[in-house]
Amino acid sequence: MIISHKHRFIFLKTSKTAGTSTEIALSKFCGPDDVITRTDEPDEKIRTERGYRGPQNNLVPYLQWRPRDLERLIRGRGRRERFKHHDTAAHVRKYAGESVWNSYYKFCTVRNPYERFVSYYYNMHPTEPRPSMREFLVRGIKELNENGIGVYTIDGKIVVDKLCRYESLQLDLEEVRQTIGLPERLSLPNAKGDFRKNKSSYETILDNHCISAIREAFKQEIDMFGY
Repeated sequence: MIISHKHRFIFLKTSKTAGTSTEIALSKFCGPDDVITRTDEPDEKIRTERGYRGPQNNLVPYLQWRPRDLERLIRGRGRRERFKHHDTAAHVRKYAGESVWNSYYKFCTVRNPYERFVSYYYNMHPTEPRPSMREFLVRGIKELNENGIGVYTIDGKIVVDKLCRYESLQLDLEEVRQTIGLPERLSLPNAKGDFRKNKSSYETILDNHCISAIREAFKQEIDMFGY
């Protein structure tokens, strides 16, 4: 997740939608006052190798600490984060403030839920032995729902200015870039893209039971985007 005061945009990050790759690419254009949240260590390594800004301004300020924050630090758990990479729109609006929220351009990425599920399965189980798709079904749906439509909606209403589709990501991000005035096209790394070795369509990977369960769980998104 990024809140860029320099370019007046907010990027909300859903999971398994090329969100990390987009976040890393956007980091190149961030200024010292912008909020950039922490992602996984391998992805932070990619960001560092590219020379882009890493996590910054994402922690709770010292003046706003509570007693348990000091206890947390003493226990070696680090400082508490004010902003995290999959924060919801409601959370960002609350802590960024109404003025920032209402005046900044807001966008995120979305993806076909069936493909999103398959991608998450291989992300969580990159090597054998793996559980079956059916065995992973309940956990996968639950965790994807936590970092999906609820990220870019409040009370069931879409609150972002642009939903960039994974299926046309470069075109959609170019439209965003021109809108917010970034000086050059975004160069997306292949963050988390190596986990899934089976590149076949979800229709050849998922059985009818899994497809039916995913269709029911993500019905709103499937209907909304025509997947």
